Amino acid sequence: MVRPGNTFMQVHDIAVQILTEGLISLGLLKGTFAENIEKEEYKKYFLHRTSHWLGMDVNDVGKYSKGGEWSVLQEGMVLTVEPGIYIGANEEIEIFRNTGIRIEDDVLVTSNGPKVLSSACPKEISDLENLVGSGLEVMKL
Repeated sequence: MVRPGNTFMQVHDIAVQILTEGLISLGLLKGTFAENIEKEEYKKYFLHRTSHWLGMDVNDVGKYSKGGEWSVLQEGMVLTVEPGIYIGANEEIEIFRNTGIRIEDDVLVTSNGPKVLSSACPKEISDLENLVGSGLEVMKL
């Protein structure tokens, strides 16, 4: 969806669809896909938008919409794609309690399609475990 001519919100909308399907298949959401989308049930776990602009600063300035119309992606723009799922301590399914995941990709809009600038960053669990296990210092906030 990160292509010239698509809107900022179209990127989010497709993420909502994919995450809703996944939440249903995991049993975290009940009912049909259409019901969950219409009632915005996914918002229990997906608390923020999928993207923000990326430029001179981490959360770069810029409007996401103007006059009620979502910003149209143009070649040369850079945005994050970082949907996140957060599951609280009161979740019915015990294995998911106190779980969260958010993996950010930084994507350049090009006329040839999206270029993922962060593609070399490890994202698989085993790759991250190996990286941490290799003695790399991990900063704790």
